[in-house]
Amino acid sequence: MGGLKDELLKAIWHAFTALDLDHSGKVSKSQLKVLSHNLCTVLKVPHDPVALEEHFRDDDEGPVSNQGYMPYLNKFILEKVQDNFDKIEFNRMCWTLCVKKNLTKSPLLITEEDAFKVWVIFNFLSEDKYPLIIVPEEIEYLLKKLTEVMGGGWQQEQFEHYKINFDDSKDGLSVWELIELIGNGQFSKGMDRQTVSMAINEVFNELILDVLKQGYMMKKGHKRKNWTERWFVLKPNIISYYVSEDLKDKKGDILLDENCCVESLPDKDGKKCLFLIKCFDKTFEISASDKKKKQEWIQAIHSTIHLLKLGSPPPHKEARQRRKELRKKLLAEQEELERQMKELQAANENKQQELETVRKKLEEAASRAAEEEKKRLQTQVELQARFSTELEREKLVRQQMEEQVAQKASELEQYLQRVRELEDMYLKLQEALEDERQARQDEETVRKLQARLLEEESSKRADLEKWHLEQQQAIQATEAEKQGLENERGAKERALQEAMAQLEQLGRERKQALEQYEGVKKKLEMATSKTKSWKDKVAQHEGLIRLIEPGSKNPHLITNWGPAAFTQAELEEREKSWKGKKSTE
Repeated sequence: MGGLKDELLKAIWHAFTALDLDHSGKVSKSQLKVLSHNLCTVLKVPHDPVALEEHFRDDDEGPVSNQGYMPYLNKFILEKVQDNFDKIEFNRMCWTLCVKKNLTKSPLLITEEDAFKVWVIFNFLSEDKYPLIIVPEEIEYLLKKLTEVMGGGWQQEQFEHYKINFDDSKDGLSVWELIELIGNGQFSKGMDRQTVSMAINEVFNELILDVLKQGYMMKKGHKRKNWTERWFVLKPNIISYYVSEDLKDKKGDILLDENCCVESLPDKDGKKCLFLIKCFDKTFEISASDKKKKQEWIQAIHSTIHLLKLGSPPPHKEARQRRKELRKKLLAEQEELERQMKELQAANENKQQELETVRKKLEEAASRAAEEEKKRLQTQVELQARFSTELEREKLVRQQMEEQVAQKASELEQYLQRVRELEDMYLKLQEALEDERQARQDEETVRKLQARLLEEESSKRADLEKWHLEQQQAIQATEAEKQGLENERGAKERALQEAMAQLEQLGRERKQALEQYEGVKKKLEMATSKTKSWKDKVAQHEGLIRLIEPGSKNPHLITNWGPAAFTQAELEEREKSWKGKKSTE
């Protein structure tokens, strides 16, 4: 009820101020009687003329102020108002009282009926303080909605420029200034009068008449079951349907509550885009013009039922309340910020005073510092003279030190030269030792080769001697076997010749090995001569250098004819072969 009272007071305030012809803030009692009677009539409240006389008995000498009229208005009219009156008729009565006095005479793009609707919208969006004004945020909201309905694009930059030129002495626009702003077409350029009027009417229906959605649809009858086109108007708790959009011939209502629901239906009986509204005692089948309209209506009705379940106001009223609360919050924050700024300013002034005191103290300290600086300069001159003397003395000492450093550097260079010579000598000694080591390795290789050849020769000589002894024994043993032995002897002779040839070959190889040995020995003697000059320098390291001497030879196998050409193993092998042939014969 408090919200309804606030809305009614705004329209009544316009009527009261219109009756104040000399702008004194007071209205005569005769005019207030007429106003009160008209208010009681349109608000459907019983009128009591005696109560007005009784209330203003002490004010017979003059007119009544707004503050004086308010107690009567609250007690005898507004507190008795019920939500059963025609709000449009109430607003039109108040509009009629104030329009002639305040509406501009200059030509406007909108009609007087459109101006009346803008006036009602202003009362809805204006702030709850007097004199009534509409703040720039609400002006922007209204102009945006009008531009959206007209199908135009919102010019934010143009509105920002308009706000910059806004009068800083005012917090907003009065209703007559708002009507002139919309009527002069500043924010609806390119739009004709009919388009602007249509936009104002649609915004009026949404914000004032709580029309959430409207449009033509087909409805199925309950008795004759025929389909008829109707103009449907959806409001927060009711869907009304009319013969046409002029709303003159109303055909019925669909009462909505939290128990209602809306459902989509499949196409049937040649009708498409069907949906069903279920209420407590009736159901309504409706056909939209297309699927998009069907979905929009289902969504709108579903949202309305959901708001009824939550007990929430219509979306535009809830949005208006949120905007007001936001502005109050911002205002409180701004006031808090201003308070903090004042505190900061006071603190700043205190700091300025403290800084002034500090500045004076600094000036005194600066004068004292100047005197101390003068004394310091005098002391500095004395110290400078003393330092000059010490500096000369230091230069002499430094010169002596530089001479000593140069001498030490020369000695260091000589020492480094000796170190480099010793390093070169060490490298050469290493090379000589490496040559000696290589010569020793070559000698050892040749010695092993010679020993192997001598062993082979000894083995072959032993085999040959064994075969010769066996041959002599066989010749002496029997004469009868002479012929066989003679043949065998021939074979043995041939084998002997072959063995002699091998022996000669081994002799040649032995001679080559001796020649290689002599070459290695000469190399060793040359390496020994190279290293001989270093023996005196490394005498303290005796034992590191040793002369290479020929190795010992294995004793040769001696036969009756001299040194054997075969080894003992070769002779034993040939003896086994000879015995085997003999046994087979």
